[in-house]
Amino acid sequence: MNVRPFGGKTPQLGRGVFVDPSSVVLGDVTIGDDCSIWPAVVVRGDMLHIRIGARTSVQDGSVLHITHAGPFNPAGYPLVIGDDVTIGHKVLLHGCTIGNRALIGMGSIIMDGAVVEDEVIVGAGSLVPANRTLRSGHLYVGSPAREIRTLTDEEKAFFTYSANNYVRLKDQHMAEEWAR
Repeated sequence: MNVRPFGGKTPQLGRGVFVDPSSVVLGDVTIGDDCSIWPAVVVRGDMLHIRIGARTSVQDGSVLHITHAGPFNPAGYPLVIGDDVTIGHKVLLHGCTIGNRALIGMGSIIMDGAVVEDEVIVGAGSLVPANRTLRSGHLYVGSPAREIRTLTDEEKAFFTYSANNYVRLKDQHMAEEWAR
């Protein structure tokens, strides 16, 4: 079973959520309506919670985890992701906060306590260090990620386009799977 309880907590899936059979979602995880979890994704809420907003897409091979509470970090860091977020292939999100309408490029890593505000693009292969904040409305790239420029109106419009596109695609996948 790829959606399973852990530590007395069972993942809560919103309406119309697609979780590919090759992915694993476990523990204290809440996934909003019309989200898609694509092949080989791990969403592991085993020591703290993970919250994913509506219409968010998590692409193939990504790992979503938390930072547990302990002597060096008494509160820990949950993973919180907003609405209409596109998370590219092989992204690692670890105990961070992602706002609404964001694009996290392929192969990016966002570390403990980092905050990506609303309407941000994180370029492919970027590293966002622990406890860093990426300001709303900008493109960030590099390792460590640095602000490159303000987003265009066209780039901002892409956030909801991408989210809606993945809602349509996951609906197709769900229709074909259930038709078998």
